Amino acid sequence: MTRKLLIFFVALLLGSSIALSAQQHGGGFTGPGVQAVSVQEAKNLRDDTPVILRGSILRFLGDEKYLFSDNTGTIVVEIDDKLWIGLSVGEKDLVEIRGEVDRELISIEIDVKSIRKL
Repeated sequence: MTRKLLIFFVALLLGSSIALSAQQHGGGFTGPGVQAVSVQEAKNLRDDTPVILRGSILRFLGDEKYLFSDNTGTIVVEIDDKLWIGLSVGEKDLVEIRGEVDRELISIEIDVKSIRKL
């Protein structure tokens, strides 16, 4: 029984360290299916489509929602507070947002998974 318990804890520790390493180094899938698109194009994509947007955040709208803009239009983006990680962004800063299209009955937003200043 002691040996099984030891194996369990080693496996748990190994799994935790792999997950922590992945979080610290960031990254993720960048192959087919992840598209760099304009705001106008994003508004025509299906729900849950992964996208990359490049532009500016114009203003805070409240409740983790911001107005994002590029040269084709504006769209609401939802950025969880934990994603900012000390990043300061002004309305004149160019940012890259990676996220997914979130289509509701009467609105379209981008659910942001990561943000970085360019």
